[in-house]
Amino acid sequence: MAHKCFISFKTQDIAYKEYIRDEMNVDMIDKSLNEPINSEDEDYIMRKIREDYLSESTVTIFLIGSNSAENSLLQNQNFIKRELQASLYNRQYNSKNGILGVVLPSMTNSIFGGSYNCSICNSSHNTVSLNDNTAIKEFSYNYYLPNDKCAWSEDDRYCVLVKWEDFEKTPNIYIDQAFDKRSQPIANNTKVKP
Repeated sequence: MAHKCFISFKTQDIAYKEYIRDEMNVDMIDKSLNEPINSEDEDYIMRKIREDYLSESTVTIFLIGSNSAENSLLQNQNFIKRELQASLYNRQYNSKNGILGVVLPSMTNSIFGGSYNCSICNSSHNTVSLNDNTAIKEFSYNYYLPNDKCAWSEDDRYCVLVKWEDFEKTPNIYIDQAFDKRSQPIANNTKVKP
Protein backbone atom coordinates (compact mmCIF):
# COMPACT_ATOMS: atom_id res chain seq x y z
CA MET A 1 0.00 0.00 0.00
CA ALA A 2 1.34 3.44 -0.92
CA HIS A 3 1.69 6.02 1.84
CA LYS A 4 1.49 9.73 1.06
CA CYS A 5 4.84 11.33 1.76
CA PHE A 6 5.85 14.89 2.54
CA ILE A 7 9.49 15.71 1.73
CA SER A 8 11.44 18.04 4.00
CA PHE A 9 14.61 19.32 2.34
CA LYS A 10 17.02 22.24 2.04
CA THR A 11 16.79 24.14 -1.26
CA GLN A 12 20.34 23.02 -2.09
CA ASP A 13 18.98 19.46 -2.28
CA ILE A 14 15.97 20.19 -4.50
CA ALA A 15 17.35 17.97 -7.30
CA TYR A 16 16.89 14.91 -5.05
CA LYS A 17 13.34 15.96 -4.16
CA GLU A 18 12.54 16.44 -7.86
CA TYR A 19 14.08 13.06 -8.70
CA ILE A 20 11.85 11.39 -6.10
CA ARG A 21 8.82 13.22 -7.49
CA ASP A 22 9.57 12.63 -11.19
CA GLU A 23 11.46 9.33 -11.36
CA MET A 24 10.49 7.18 -8.38
CA ASN A 25 7.27 5.41 -7.57
CA VAL A 26 6.59 7.46 -4.42
CA ASP A 27 3.18 8.93 -3.61
CA MET A 28 4.12 12.41 -2.42
CA ILE A 29 2.57 15.73 -1.52
CA ASP A 30 4.47 18.42 -3.38
CA LYS A 31 4.28 21.29 -0.89
CA SER A 32 6.98 23.11 1.04
CA LEU A 33 6.91 25.52 3.94
CA ASN A 34 8.51 28.64 2.46
CA GLU A 35 6.98 31.42 4.56
CA PRO A 36 6.91 31.62 8.35
CA ILE A 37 3.53 31.33 10.05
CA ASN A 38 2.82 34.64 11.74
CA SER A 39 2.03 33.60 15.31
CA GLU A 40 3.65 33.05 18.69
CA ASP A 41 1.17 30.28 19.60
CA GLU A 42 3.04 26.98 19.19
CA ASP A 43 -0.11 24.84 19.02
CA TYR A 44 -1.52 27.10 16.31
CA ILE A 45 1.74 26.98 14.29
CA MET A 46 1.91 23.17 14.47
CA ARG A 47 -1.76 22.84 13.56
CA LYS A 48 -1.42 25.22 10.57
CA ILE A 49 1.61 23.34 9.22
CA ARG A 50 -0.24 20.04 9.63
CA GLU A 51 -3.41 21.42 7.97
CA ASP A 52 -1.80 23.40 5.15
CA TYR A 53 1.23 21.27 4.27
CA LEU A 54 1.14 17.81 5.87
CA SER A 55 -2.57 17.07 6.20
CA GLU A 56 -2.76 14.13 3.80
CA SER A 57 0.69 12.70 4.51
CA THR A 58 1.54 9.83 6.84
CA VAL A 59 5.33 9.75 6.32
CA THR A 60 7.80 12.63 6.24
CA ILE A 61 10.96 12.03 4.24
CA PHE A 62 13.79 14.20 5.55
CA LEU A 63 16.61 14.57 3.01
CA ILE A 64 19.82 14.78 5.05
CA GLY A 65 22.35 16.71 3.03
CA SER A 66 25.40 18.80 3.86
CA ASN A 67 23.18 21.80 4.76
CA SER A 68 20.80 19.97 7.12
CA ALA A 69 22.74 20.15 10.41
CA GLU A 70 21.56 21.83 13.60
CA ASN A 71 24.93 23.62 13.87
CA SER A 72 25.06 24.83 10.26
CA LEU A 73 26.30 28.40 10.64
CA LEU A 74 25.31 29.45 7.15
CA GLN A 75 21.81 27.95 7.14
CA ASN A 76 18.52 28.98 8.67
CA GLN A 77 16.98 25.68 9.75
CA ASN A 78 13.61 27.09 10.85
CA PHE A 79 11.59 25.61 7.98
CA ILE A 80 12.90 22.04 8.14
CA LYS A 81 12.77 22.12 11.95
CA ARG A 82 9.12 23.23 11.84
CA GLU A 83 8.28 20.60 9.22
CA LEU A 84 9.73 17.83 11.37
CA GLN A 85 8.15 19.24 14.54
CA ALA A 86 4.75 19.31 12.84
CA SER A 87 5.38 15.77 11.57
CA LEU A 88 5.98 14.61 15.16
CA TYR A 89 3.04 16.59 16.54
CA ASN A 90 0.31 14.26 17.76
CA ARG A 91 -3.07 15.61 18.78
CA GLN A 92 -6.71 14.64 18.29
CA TYR A 93 -7.52 14.64 14.54
CA ASN A 94 -3.80 15.08 13.88
CA SER A 95 -1.71 11.91 14.13
CA LYS A 96 2.05 12.09 13.82
CA ASN A 97 3.89 11.02 10.69
CA GLY A 98 6.48 8.31 10.43
CA ILE A 99 9.90 9.91 9.86
CA LEU A 100 12.33 8.59 7.24
CA GLY A 101 15.78 10.14 7.02
CA VAL A 102 17.44 9.67 3.64
CA VAL A 103 21.18 10.33 3.84
CA LEU A 104 22.32 11.99 0.62
CA PRO A 105 25.68 10.99 -0.91
CA SER A 106 27.40 14.17 0.36
CA MET A 107 26.77 13.00 3.96
CA THR A 108 27.18 9.22 3.72
CA ASN A 109 30.76 9.14 5.04
CA SER A 110 30.00 11.71 7.76
CA ILE A 111 27.09 9.70 9.15
CA PHE A 112 27.94 6.05 8.51
CA GLY A 113 31.28 5.21 10.12
CA GLY A 114 31.56 1.43 10.02
CA SER A 115 31.39 -0.73 13.13
CA TYR A 116 33.15 -1.08 16.48
CA ASN A 117 33.42 -3.66 19.24
CA CYS A 118 31.52 -2.64 22.35
CA SER A 119 33.39 -2.99 25.64
CA ILE A 120 30.09 -3.21 27.55
CA CYS A 121 28.33 -6.08 25.76
CA ASN A 122 31.25 -7.47 23.71
CA SER A 123 29.16 -7.21 20.51
CA SER A 124 29.78 -5.33 17.32
CA HIS A 125 27.73 -2.16 16.74
CA ASN A 126 27.46 0.14 13.73
CA THR A 127 28.66 3.70 14.10
CA VAL A 128 25.97 6.15 13.00
CA SER A 129 26.89 9.77 13.70
CA LEU A 130 23.63 11.62 14.03
CA ASN A 131 24.23 14.72 16.09
CA ASP A 132 24.02 18.51 15.82
CA ASN A 133 26.84 18.51 13.25
CA THR A 134 25.08 16.15 10.84
CA ALA A 135 21.30 16.62 11.26
CA ILE A 136 18.73 18.79 12.95
CA LYS A 137 17.90 17.88 16.53
CA GLU A 138 14.30 16.90 15.73
CA PHE A 139 15.64 13.98 13.71
CA SER A 140 18.73 12.96 15.69
CA TYR A 141 16.94 12.97 19.06
CA ASN A 142 14.07 10.82 17.76
CA TYR A 143 16.52 8.43 16.11
CA TYR A 144 18.59 8.07 19.27
CA LEU A 145 15.79 8.23 21.84
CA PRO A 146 17.34 8.19 25.31
CA ASN A 147 17.76 4.75 26.85
CA ASP A 148 20.13 2.98 29.23
CA LYS A 149 21.47 0.47 26.73
CA CYS A 150 24.88 0.48 25.09
CA ALA A 151 23.28 0.51 21.61
CA TRP A 152 19.95 1.09 19.92
CA SER A 153 17.98 -1.60 18.13
CA GLU A 154 15.32 -0.79 15.52
CA ASP A 155 12.68 -1.05 18.26
CA ASP A 156 14.51 1.69 20.24
CA ARG A 157 14.28 4.25 17.41
CA TYR A 158 11.32 6.15 16.07
CA CYS A 159 13.06 7.57 13.00
CA VAL A 160 14.17 5.28 10.18
CA LEU A 161 17.48 5.99 8.44
CA VAL A 162 18.68 4.89 5.00
CA LYS A 163 21.42 5.76 2.52
CA TRP A 164 20.24 7.41 -0.71
CA GLU A 165 21.56 4.53 -2.82
CA ASP A 166 19.42 2.01 -0.91
CA PHE A 167 16.38 4.27 -0.84
CA GLU A 168 16.63 4.82 -4.60
CA LYS A 169 16.47 1.04 -5.25
CA THR A 170 13.51 0.21 -2.99
CA PRO A 171 11.95 3.39 -1.57
CA ASN A 172 8.67 1.86 -0.48
CA ILE A 173 10.36 -0.66 1.85
CA TYR A 174 11.76 2.22 3.92
CA ILE A 175 8.59 4.31 3.64
CA ASP A 176 6.62 1.31 4.97
CA GLN A 177 9.07 0.95 7.88
CA ALA A 178 8.62 4.61 8.81
CA PHE A 179 4.83 4.32 8.50
CA ASP A 180 4.78 1.24 10.73
CA LYS A 181 6.68 3.07 13.52
CA ARG A 182 3.55 5.19 14.12
CA SER A 183 1.78 2.24 15.75
CA GLN A 184 4.74 0.79 17.65
CA PRO A 185 5.33 1.45 21.38
CA ILE A 186 8.36 3.64 20.61
CA ALA A 187 5.98 6.21 19.08
CA ASN A 188 4.99 7.16 22.63
CA ASN A 189 8.57 8.29 23.39
CA THR A 190 9.06 10.89 20.66
CA LYS A 191 9.69 14.53 21.39
CA VAL A 192 8.46 17.36 19.14
CA LYS A 193 11.01 19.92 20.39
CA PRO A 194 14.07 18.19 21.82
